[in-house]
Amino acid sequence: MCGRFVRHSSLSLIEKTFNIDSIEAKAAPSYNVAPAQKILAVVRDGQNRLVDLHWGLVPFWAQDRSIGSRLINARAETIAEKPSFRNAFKKRRCLIVADGFYEWKGEKGNKQPWYLTLRDQDPFAFAGLWELWRGDKNSKYYSCTIITTAASESVRGIHQRMPVILLPHTYRTWLDSAIQDADQLKQLLQENHFKNLRCFPVSRRVNAVVNNDAGCIEPLDMQSG
Repeated sequence: MCGRFVRHSSLSLIEKTFNIDSIEAKAAPSYNVAPAQKILAVVRDGQNRLVDLHWGLVPFWAQDRSIGSRLINARAETIAEKPSFRNAFKKRRCLIVADGFYEWKGEKGNKQPWYLTLRDQDPFAFAGLWELWRGDKNSKYYSCTIITTAASESVRGIHQRMPVILLPHTYRTWLDSAIQDADQLKQLLQENHFKNLRCFPVSRRVNAVVNNDAGCIEPLDMQSG
């Protein structure tokens, strides 16, 4: 799964990496992104737009927004069938901008946080889905979820699941809402993501969302604790 992540790259680097045409979002860095917070994502409607989305997908048919807290991740294996995701999977896919993510390993009550990122430490994109939910007085709430898959060999020793980090050459296909073939899209998720990640333990400070600084991703010397 993916329950916390990091996004610290500059706006100029994000703009270059994802060929952004229109910036419609704020870009303050965060070293401890948590569910329900606003995150940066790329959506496409003829041009690549950088937007704010709340993390935790609220389906358009939901009675209220509370369901979003249970839908921060979507499993790639069942995404085309699940009522919460299947419509967005066809028409509303996005790239969720990140630099790394956290995962926890160990026994309950004594879990050690690890930081996982690309080996070149460049910003990357989680495969995501987005939705528009309308509330009282036609208020609009934009939200998203991160797609996960079975962990690769580099991650399996820490957790059995990992977010799908798309290879850059797939970005345009993933964002193209005209492509709606479920088998084609599931194959893209299965075959076109980064598998060889850099992983190292970090301070338990990341357990508290209030701790949000570059120290959160500093490698931890396990021998000194």
